[in-house]
Amino acid sequence: MASFGAPAFRLYLLRHARAAWAEPGKTDFDRTLDDDGFAEAEVIAEEAADQGYKPDLILSSTAVRCRQTAEPFHRSVSEELSIDYVDSLYSGTVDTYAELAFAERQEAALMIVGHNPMIEEFLHRLLGKEIAQAAAPFGYPTAGLAIIDFDKRPTEEDYSGACLAGFMTPRPSH
Repeated sequence: MASFGAPAFRLYLLRHARAAWAEPGKTDFDRTLDDDGFAEAEVIAEEAADQGYKPDLILSSTAVRCRQTAEPFHRSVSEELSIDYVDSLYSGTVDTYAELAFAERQEAALMIVGHNPMIEEFLHRLLGKEIAQAAAPFGYPTAGLAIIDFDKRPTEEDYSGACLAGFMTPRPSH
């Protein structure tokens, strides 16, 4: 049962915004957001801030497209917001995402900016297939933001009790 008031812990899962295809001679890691992706990143950061969704810390993949997706949160949420860039979010497994999400730390609200399929698999692991598919019926969209609340502080060993508090996607700009 969901509690009313502040959750014990809130996890934001943000898939990077839309990226361009790798240019000749560039790696997947170096892919940048395309024009729509830059717009998506700005919109999702602004909408999250407008809804009062404010992480205390962002952990972002070091891939260029994830960095570019995380950066608008400085403008929309707070210039003081810390963004830590973590190499293992680029090629890590769902277990890596869980380990980072539920490591012992002071922050009560953490955002992870990462990649599919790990973001989608992590959502399924936390919420179960039925709820995860209802939130993202066509797969986890670019710049999709899941807001997941916990009534008790999750750990790497026990992160049961996840409750989907919201799921946002940037509105089309057309």
